[in-house]
Amino acid sequence: MQIFLYFCSRIIKNTSMTVAVFGNSMKTNMSDEVSHVLDFLLRRGVDIRLSQELRQELNLRDYAPFPEEWVLDNGEWRPTQGEPIDFALSIGGDGTFLTTAAAIGNKNIPIIGVNMGHLGFLADVQTKNVDLIMEQLVAGKYTIEQRTLLQVTCSEGAHITYPYALNEVAVLKQGLSSMIIVMAKLNGEEIINMEADGLVVSTATGSTAYNLSVGGPIMVPQARGVILSPVSSHSLSVRPLVIPDDWKIDLKVHSRNASYMLSIDGRSQIISDEVDIHIEKAPYTIKVVQVGENSFMNSLKSKMLWGAN
Repeated sequence: MQIFLYFCSRIIKNTSMTVAVFGNSMKTNMSDEVSHVLDFLLRRGVDIRLSQELRQELNLRDYAPFPEEWVLDNGEWRPTQGEPIDFALSIGGDGTFLTTAAAIGNKNIPIIGVNMGHLGFLADVQTKNVDLIMEQLVAGKYTIEQRTLLQVTCSEGAHITYPYALNEVAVLKQGLSSMIIVMAKLNGEEIINMEADGLVVSTATGSTAYNLSVGGPIMVPQARGVILSPVSSHSLSVRPLVIPDDWKIDLKVHSRNASYMLSIDGRSQIISDEVDIHIEKAPYTIKVVQVGENSFMNSLKSKMLWGAN
């Protein structure tokens, strides 16, 4: 049936849309959800491209008679036939969405997230609503939001494979080691010099992620701000601070064991405390698709019971 649908879709097309599909192979019922979405898109004549990881996983499960028409190869995204991708579809949770955003990078492709996780502020389409949402997507009934990214650069001594964060950048102590000293400058002016377990620098998009868990404020994604939230600060006077997203942030960290952890959207590495961190607004944004009644405020109310009596 799936092979028949695939080849029919190549002959009888009712849309010129091409969708790249990403998925989290670790999810228990991921294969069922992906196959349902793929069949839906194929019945409507949508061209499909699978991420290399997802295609390999589906092939292992005896699904997906699709040729490898586009792949992720050592971080380089290259559709082999050269046609533009209209949308990227992320099936999983917010972590899968972040992985998809990193794969898309600055290619200006809107992303829509199907939630198979828990809260799902980025992947906000529930699996029970997939058919309706996909119908609206194919019909062009959607809006696109621009989400700010943070760009990280380091002084000599550290290499970052992908230096962009949609959610947050964090400097943290290692495991059970002693607190670190974090010194932060904003536009060249020293503003923080504290002992703490770390510091989270969050976008508005990431305000409901790590930032929220350390007591930072919630910001609507359309807000043009960045949040600096301390992690277990030794000084009670240090509180989260919101700054404009075009300000430049410089961080210097001192640790007793001469190293600390740098985390960029959960991608972590240990670096020497001789390495300084510079954070600023990235030169491009990530486009997030909003369909139907999905909205940030609806997610707050339904998933966090925000404002409930």
